[in-house]
Amino acid sequence: MSSFGERSRRWPGVLALALVLPLAGCATDADRPDAAPPSSGSSGTTSDTSSGTGGGTGTATAAPGTREQLRVDGDVRQYLLHRPASTPASATADGPRPLVVAFHGRGADAAELRAKTRLEKAATARGMLVAFPEGLGHGWGAGTRATKQRPDPDLDVRFTEALIKHLVRTERADPERIYVAGFSNGGSMALRMAAERPALLAGAASVSGQLPTGDAAVEPTGPVPVMVVYGADDPVRPLAGLPTPPPDPEEPILPTRSARDTAAAFAQAGGAGEPVTREEKGYDRTVWRLAADAPGGDRRPDGTVQLLVVHDAGHTWPGSTVPPPEGFGPVGKAPNATDTILDFFADPGPDSDADPGPGR
Repeated sequence: MSSFGERSRRWPGVLALALVLPLAGCATDADRPDAAPPSSGSSGTTSDTSSGTGGGTGTATAAPGTREQLRVDGDVRQYLLHRPASTPASATADGPRPLVVAFHGRGADAAELRAKTRLEKAATARGMLVAFPEGLGHGWGAGTRATKQRPDPDLDVRFTEALIKHLVRTERADPERIYVAGFSNGGSMALRMAAERPALLAGAASVSGQLPTGDAAVEPTGPVPVMVVYGADDPVRPLAGLPTPPPDPEEPILPTRSARDTAAAFAQAGGAGEPVTREEKGYDRTVWRLAADAPGGDRRPDGTVQLLVVHDAGHTWPGSTVPPPEGFGPVGKAPNATDTILDFFADPGPDSDADPGPGR
């Protein structure tokens, strides 16, 4: 097995492949908003019970999801909402529930991410709400640079804020337990929310997503627990980042930092010290401990930033049973990204069962 350092230096050799891959399918890049009225010929809230085949391992049965609408900035935005099942006896006793907002990848949609991750099933077992928002043009404005498709680069940030406020008000989402996650471009969107709105979130996770850089750069602004999960052999957006992305007439692919530099940027914003790296079954884990004396750090005194580099994995969601597109590389067998991320959200501190060993 090659070392972490050897893996992180592989990206120049795979950049040529990234240049020719069909990127169209790449999952790479008001205070009280009102629910939108039903669109013509359809109901505003519809049952969405199609089952996914991703890799979650939760044992509870998720309640049927619904397709919802929300008007933000004059646009009608859509999302899938999954509520944890509850009995009539427990419904009145249930308190506020954690919320996960999960962003699909570029060229995909909410249903695809749900199938890939089985996130709603695993979250239901933990009593969590899950919202899968739909991106405009099947993508997200994960960077700060305006594009032809997104002349307002902050549009999706405001939509996410409005969606969270709406679900706190209407679904009893717990404002102290709001999390974001995503894959590729959706993972970068989750990282942007964590970077620019750290006080809004209790945690964030990205699979195959990195922070944009260059003229689209996103800079972390405060402490927040973050987990970055990345395939060591990603041929689409390499582990070492994509500083000079290929041109794309549909939506420019943004330059990015490396996965490690992405995690380190959040660690620095959280006042973390030197990281600790250890090898685990199927992946390497690097952990930075957030400082309690960082501005806002007292809210998460045991929080961490973590980078998980998955061995023999490509531009995929580790643990999923959904085959990836051709050219995206293999699906990592361990860890199961869905359960690992939700466990991190519940307890973002260091793994108490493992000896962290010497820092390096």
